[in-house]
Formats: sequence, structure tokens, C-alpha cells
Amino acid sequence: MNRIKEYRKQQGLSQAELAKRVGVARQTINLIENTTYNPSLELCINIAKELQTDLNTLFWNVEGGE
Repeated sequence: MNRIKEYRKQQGLSQAELAKRVGVARQTINLIENTTYNPSLELCINIAKELQTDLNTLFWNVEGGE
């Protein structure tokens, strides 16, 4: 589980807008949000930068102890 969708919506971004900013297809953002695709570290960093957060918050500090 990750918090990409939550942070993306807080920023007022669509999946397509975020995808364009980080250089991937909208479907890639959808797959990452639904945890069916494991992005590269570089892509994780780029997404975190665009969402103005850090990797720990975005991917590891998820409620439920994950």
C-alpha cells in the first residue's frame, strides 16, 4: 500500500497530470496506486518530488503498520 492517490488528490492532480510530470503513462500511475506495479527507485523519487513529500511518507509510513 502507498499514499500516492491521497497526496495526488491533495495537490489537485489527475493521474494523467502526475504521469506527464514524471514521464510515464497514466496507466503506470494507476497500477502503482493499486499496488500492482513496483516502480523503480528513480520513479519513486520523481513521484515524491512532484507530490512534495518524501519516500518514507509516500511508501512506508502507511497506517496499519505497513
